[in-house]
Amino acid sequence: MTKRIALTTLAIATALAMNAMPADASSHREAPLIAGMPKVDGTDFYMFRSYEEGREDHVVFIANYLPLQDAYGGPNYFQLDPLATYEIHIDNTGNAQEDITFVVQVQNNVQNLTIPVDGVDVAVPLSNIGSFGLTPTENDGVKNVIETYTVSRVEGRRNFGKRLTPLQNLTVGGTTFRKPFDNIGEKSFPEYETYANNHIYDIRFGTCGDGRVFVGQRNDGFAVNLGEIFDLINTDPLGPEDAGKNVLADQNVTSIALEVPVSCLTSGSEPVIGAWTTATLPLQAGRAQAGTRMGQARFQVSRLGAPLVNEVVIGLPDKDSFNASHPSDDGQFATYVTNPTLPALIEILFSAPAPDQYPRTDLVAAFLTGVEGLNQPMEVTASEMLRLNTAIAPTARAEQANMGVIAGDVAGFPNGRRPGDDVVDIALRVMMGVLLPEDVAPAGQLPLTDGAAVSALDFPAAFPYLNTPLPGSPFSAGTNAVGTAPSATQRRAALAESIGNGSKPTETSQSTGTATPETSDQPTASRRSHMDRDIL
Repeated sequence: MTKRIALTTLAIATALAMNAMPADASSHREAPLIAGMPKVDGTDFYMFRSYEEGREDHVVFIANYLPLQDAYGGPNYFQLDPLATYEIHIDNTGNAQEDITFVVQVQNNVQNLTIPVDGVDVAVPLSNIGSFGLTPTENDGVKNVIETYTVSRVEGRRNFGKRLTPLQNLTVGGTTFRKPFDNIGEKSFPEYETYANNHIYDIRFGTCGDGRVFVGQRNDGFAVNLGEIFDLINTDPLGPEDAGKNVLADQNVTSIALEVPVSCLTSGSEPVIGAWTTATLPLQAGRAQAGTRMGQARFQVSRLGAPLVNEVVIGLPDKDSFNASHPSDDGQFATYVTNPTLPALIEILFSAPAPDQYPRTDLVAAFLTGVEGLNQPMEVTASEMLRLNTAIAPTARAEQANMGVIAGDVAGFPNGRRPGDDVVDIALRVMMGVLLPEDVAPAGQLPLTDGAAVSALDFPAAFPYLNTPLPGSPFSAGTNAVGTAPSATQRRAALAESIGNGSKPTETSQSTGTATPETSDQPTASRRSHMDRDIL
């Protein structure tokens, strides 16, 4: 058996010199170039063993694009770019090269609907002229834009590998899938949740098995006290975990969700996979001058693996370069790992001492190679991507700890990432040295938080896991068009009251909205904040 990499200072320094780069949280408008190209801006990437009952032998990938969608953003709303390719890459050998790539390409079909005005047929300015039905094809005659997509699989390098034919739609046949239109409002969509769920398709991944796919609008699941964080952390980092405002709670996003059998992803006896998502544009689009040139005159303009790398780790001069880069070339960003600036800024702003250990070997283990004994491949090249040990069983939703591995929940971040993992708080604590001895990281054990809490109980326990998007109208529907969307704390209020009364917590069914019993209570705050050093 190949010996795992020893995390000695010499080994880490060598790895960093060749292939380094860390990660932290999420990626909304994180670089100058991509800020002007929202349709190809990757915002969040999730990868986890499915915890939906009966689907535990699948891995779920969710790649979110097109950030900060106001629900009322008509009349065009938020279509993906038909010139772009949206890709999810899997490295199942640990060599910082993709072995499998899933490629999603969209097509926006404009119907050019007209209505007669004084005997003249005139094109309408709206995306629909009537109410949508409940199924993908119902009432097609009122839809001015019909969005479809294909999913293809590439084996080997994404530009030089074997491209297979588009994957088969097992639900309706063929190789084309319908994307639900965005949630315009309750007059256009009397039952949007049912309509959207009818766009979840069964898909065949060849001889290794079947899974599911969904591409469409969701409520943004990333929780962050965004304004205060970028205003020199203008909040109390030692305050309550839910004292701040999750400003993304009233924003929607577009998700590409794939559920793939584990057997379709792993290689040989290696259970660990690494993954990241990218978006590319054609050279002739004239919008990708700073991107890395791919095959067939395409440019990569967005890259996202583990959360918030490019937002709070990469320096401003290199943000566009990171978005255009490949994991195998991550050595060019090594300084941002060996000498991270975020802990130094926190020390300046709050007098909380930054860890006094360089190079930061703890960050390398957490973000570049995987943690030995948890999610480090048997042979690994240091590179930034999200890593998942597919041999570790998923944790049921009601038992998940939102602080992931540092709270003893080994099925959570950084072993993959689930919607309910509080990656901002985890990142703050890891950057300040929660994995280091106290003598070199005096602030490492502090319960640092941005004040925007998130929990697995905020989300459905079924594919595609993220919540139904907020509607554009009416205002009373809960959108923050003029009011305030429900916070994570408010969404858990009924649960907390139920627990306080001694009864079992309940969950809301994704498709029916009915309450169903859960088997155990939400992890306590003490469990979420307690570190298990036997694992890390």
